[in-house]
Amino acid sequence: MTNRDRFIFIQLYRWFPSVLDAITIVRPETIVRWHRAGFRSYWRWKSCSRGGRPQIETELCALIRQMSLENPLWGAPRIHGELLKLGFEVAQSSVAKYMVKHRGPPSQGWRTFLRNHAPDIAAMDLFVVPTIGFDLLYAFVIVRLGRRDLTWINVTTNPTAEWIARQLTEAFPWEDAPRYIIRDRDGVYGTTVTRRLRAMGIRDKPVAPASPWQNGFAERLIGSIRRECVDHMVVLSEAHLRRILKRYAAYYNELRTHRSLSKDSPIHRAIQRQGSIVSVPVLGGLHHQYCRI
Repeated sequence: MTNRDRFIFIQLYRWFPSVLDAITIVRPETIVRWHRAGFRSYWRWKSCSRGGRPQIETELCALIRQMSLENPLWGAPRIHGELLKLGFEVAQSSVAKYMVKHRGPPSQGWRTFLRNHAPDIAAMDLFVVPTIGFDLLYAFVIVRLGRRDLTWINVTTNPTAEWIARQLTEAFPWEDAPRYIIRDRDGVYGTTVTRRLRAMGIRDKPVAPASPWQNGFAERLIGSIRRECVDHMVVLSEAHLRRILKRYAAYYNELRTHRSLSKDSPIHRAIQRQGSIVSVPVLGGLHHQYCRI
């Protein structure tokens, strides 16, 4: 049956309730149910607001919520001012109605806190690479937490405190040294290293014993170097490993994209939209660079 047919039966029922005794096409309960559903629809239509302040658009509500979530230190007046600058005519009371209510005093998130402090923090660590003759070479890396850039990498057969102190001096110019540097509790970081750091205005922060996860940025970098470089090569000598790591460092800083940097490289990589795409091998073809010419 169509809605028109149902309406006819409903009208018959309202005018002649005894029609339930004569109708056999549908059950009496069906007509009663139709009548109740129509009654609910009628009052729903009658209760609709036909005046007062018009409702704001769904997109504007979503924008107000987004602003309040991204800026927990902003109140309704600040968000209202930003909306006026964007060309939205909306009352401040409406902004206060649709913004997300935060429990407790306004506070920044951990992501914002870490982003504001990461440029002044670096991390350093050592890892071992075996050679073709089963000798051990030690690679020393320093990474800046702000842009995840591989600031320094070098190789030695015998890491000492004096050698590490010299690497720190070469890695950081005096005006560009970080405020803090994270390291593990390896005995190679002796008094010479700590004195050099203090002379450069850097405070070292040793991690807790047996807690490599506290130096997660350096550990993640070392894992990338192993998975993407040295695990696929047989190192012939110290000079060979140093040359390989220098090339990987250039690839890591200038070409490799990072999820934590919104798919950008530590050294900003411009977006190319015109030209033919060419493939340039990196590290002998272990990786490739794609660019337009």
